[in-house]
Amino acid sequence: MAAAPVKQRSGTRAQLPPCYYEGYLEKRGPKEKISRRLWTCLCGNTLFFFNNAKDTHYVEKMDLSGFVSLKDDCSRDRNLEAARLILRMKDGETKLTVANLEARELWKGFLQSVVDLSVPSCLTLLPGQVQMLREVVDRERNRRRAARTPTRAPPSPLSVPLLGEIPSCFRPVSRTEAEVLLERHPDCGNMLLRPGRDGSSLAVTTRQDLNGSVFRHYRVTQREQGGYVIDVENPIPCATLHDVIDALVEKTAGTLQPFLLEEPYEENITFVSSNEENGERILHCAPSSPLPKAPALPPKQGTQKSYTTHTHTNKHTHILTVCPGVERWKPLPRSPAPDRRILSAVTSPVPSSPSSPMRRLVLSPSPLLAQSLTEELKMKLEKRRTSQE
Repeated sequence: MAAAPVKQRSGTRAQLPPCYYEGYLEKRGPKEKISRRLWTCLCGNTLFFFNNAKDTHYVEKMDLSGFVSLKDDCSRDRNLEAARLILRMKDGETKLTVANLEARELWKGFLQSVVDLSVPSCLTLLPGQVQMLREVVDRERNRRRAARTPTRAPPSPLSVPLLGEIPSCFRPVSRTEAEVLLERHPDCGNMLLRPGRDGSSLAVTTRQDLNGSVFRHYRVTQREQGGYVIDVENPIPCATLHDVIDALVEKTAGTLQPFLLEEPYEENITFVSSNEENGERILHCAPSSPLPKAPALPPKQGTQKSYTTHTHTNKHTHILTVCPGVERWKPLPRSPAPDRRILSAVTSPVPSSPSSPMRRLVLSPSPLLAQSLTEELKMKLEKRRTSQE
C-alpha cells in the first residue's frame, strides 16, 4: 500500500516537527521477534510510529541521527508484491516492509534526503517526486538552522518578515479572515497575499464562483538564494512578491485579480462637543463656509505713502510728512505775534553704513525769525539812547 499524503493532525501529533511523508510500514526492531504494522510518519529527522492513522499519540519513535545505512532486503515475503528494507542504526538493525517497490523507492528517497540533506541520485523516481525531495531538503535545512538558535522567539502565525516592496493586496489576516474578506467584497478583487499558517511562509488565498464560493490557498516560501517560490506541483520561482502576484494573474489569463480594498474617507469635518447644562456629548458637523479671502499684498516698490506725525515743540505744532527717500517738516500756519519763535526742521545727512542709512534732524532759526529779532533789537537800542540823552 502506497504512503498517504501528508495531513494536518491535532493533539500530540500537531506538536511534532513538520511531517514530510507518512504511510503504513511493517516494523521489526533488533529486539523484536515479530513485525508490527504501524502508521509511520517522517517528521523532521525522526520516525514516529502510531497504532493507526487516526491516533494522535505515537507509541514509538526512532531518531535518525544514529543512521548508518539503508539498503534493500531481497529476501522473499509471503506477500509477493511487498518490498523490504534494512535500516541500520548505531544500536542495531530494523527491518521495514512496504507495500510495493514504488513505495520502497519513495521511503528510501525521503529517509536519505532527510539524513544527508541532499537528494539521492541512484533512485528510480519521477521528476515530480524528485522535486518533492528537493523541497523536503530545503525545509529540513531551514528547520535545523532555526533549531540552532533557541533564543529566537517563535514567529507569530500572522507575522512574517517581508523583504522588498510589499504588494498592495497583502493583508495580515488568517486563512478564515481572508476568505471572509474576499466574499464580502467581490468587486475589490479575488486574490490576496497573507501570512502562512506556520509563520515562516506566505500564502495566497483566491476566491471564484462555481455554484457558490470556491476558495484556494497556495503556499509561497522564501528561497535561501533570494526570491520566492509558489509551491505547486511545478514550482514557480519569482524574484519578488510582486512577481508572485503577476505570475498568478498571468497563469489564469487575468481571472485572478489582486484584492484592493480602498478604505472610505469622510466627506465632512465633524467634531464632538459637550453640553454645559446636561453634560451630554454631541457630534457636530462643521459648517462648509467658503474660505476667508487672502490678505491684500503689500504695495510694490516705488509707490509713495505719506505718514503724518504731530509733534509739539515750544507749544508749536509741526507736521512731519515722510515719503520714501524724502523727509521734510511742513510748519503749520503761524500767528503774526512778533515774540513767537518758529523753528524749522532741516535734514542733514549723517555718515552711516550703506546697509542702514540714517538721517538726523538739526534745528536752526528761520531767516524770517532772525530778521525780526534784529529789527526788534535795533528799536530797543534806539530807545535806550534817546532816554539817556
